[in-house]
Amino acid sequence: MARHLDLEEQEQLANLKHFWNQYGDFITWVLIAVFGTIASWNGWQYWQRSQATQAAALYDEVERAAEAGDVARVGVAVGDLKDKFGSTTYAQQAGLLAARVLLEKGNADGAKTALGWVAEKASDEGYQASARLRLADLSVGAKAYDEALKHLAGTFPKSYEALAADRRGDIYVLQGKKAEAKAEYQKAWQGLDERIDYRNIVEVKLNALGVDPRGASKTAAPAAAAKT
Repeated sequence: MARHLDLEEQEQLANLKHFWNQYGDFITWVLIAVFGTIASWNGWQYWQRSQATQAAALYDEVERAAEAGDVARVGVAVGDLKDKFGSTTYAQQAGLLAARVLLEKGNADGAKTALGWVAEKASDEGYQASARLRLADLSVGAKAYDEALKHLAGTFPKSYEALAADRRGDIYVLQGKKAEAKAEYQKAWQGLDERIDYRNIVEVKLNALGVDPRGASKTAAPAAAAKT
């Protein structure tokens, strides 16, 4: 048998009903928004994982086609990656891989197109820089030196600055601009870590232009000390 509410309990219940009548809808919508956000976030996380899984599968297809030297399959798989998962690193890696395969097969124009997409669309600065350096190399191979310098203009990530300077030095040598070449090679030599073997190659290039970077760095230190 139900117990009759006393007056105090009845008053509390009436107050609760009044409160819910006044604020119930607002509280409900807030809860819906909160739980909807949680559901959306979980859905976004799932979507991201799903995207990555599908992109990885397509990249595997690009790799298999590249190993087989099947340019047509490479083109189709890379196209699918760009269209469906263009923002993923898999698409950017695939663009660089496709460029290498196309170049090996003698399709320089196709390689340029693949590299151009990575240079413009990649979200990763490292992939962008790699594509720009390779585009510059292709332009140098075609003796389009001014075009090559355009690919190397602007800023590069710090880890790529020395390599870009070295490429510019090479181009200036080919153009007969020795002063500009020296300046770029010196930037490259100073920017490369002593433990990197390629630094010795840059040093050889400087020596060929009559510059001893080690001697210059030794004389620069006393000069700087004298100023202080």
